[in-house]
Amino acid sequence: MTSATVDRSEFRHVLLSGTIVGAATAVAVILFLLVSRLLPAGLSTSVLLMIIVLAGGVGAAFLPGFFAASRTTQGVASAAAMGLWGTIVFMAIDIILLRPLRAYPWTWDAVGGGSTWWYLPIWWMLGTLLAWMGAIVTAGRAARGGDPSIRALAIPAIGGGLGVGLGLGLGGLLFMPVAAGAGFAVTLVIFALIVLARRG
Repeated sequence: MTSATVDRSEFRHVLLSGTIVGAATAVAVILFLLVSRLLPAGLSTSVLLMIIVLAGGVGAAFLPGFFAASRTTQGVASAAAMGLWGTIVFMAIDIILLRPLRAYPWTWDAVGGGSTWWYLPIWWMLGTLLAWMGAIVTAGRAARGGDPSIRALAIPAIGGGLGVGLGLGLGGLLFMPVAAGAGFAVTLVIFALIVLARRG
């Protein structure tokens, strides 16, 4: 394996890759907004929204590790930087495009007392965490000689997201897409902790 394919951390590459991650996130958010506004509420709409959330989660979690070719600590750090930059790119799209179009319901801002800024630090942290955990899982899979492709890496996290989303959503305990996103993130963190425990 050549150095060009492992742990890519050049500044320009990090910014370009993070921009792609941010744009992909924006596409997922816009799709979510369109589906939630154009389709009637119901089980089929909730399932479709859940699929969009999981697809967005896969992009946010595993694209940075793929772009960084994460294999060591340097590659994992580069992927986390891509994730952070991706959230900043999305923030710009959000402020320039989505906010003027009043894309979100008023309740979104009401959570923060009318402020549009309450969720941005949370978004920065979440995007960085997902990219960081995804890169750890990527590096761990590669170290064991397994398939480090996004498709192979994403299957367990998607399974966790689907299980939690359907379980809590159909049970009426939590909005299905929210439950799926939480299940995806928790499953990803668990797998990353397993990788770290094996390296310890």
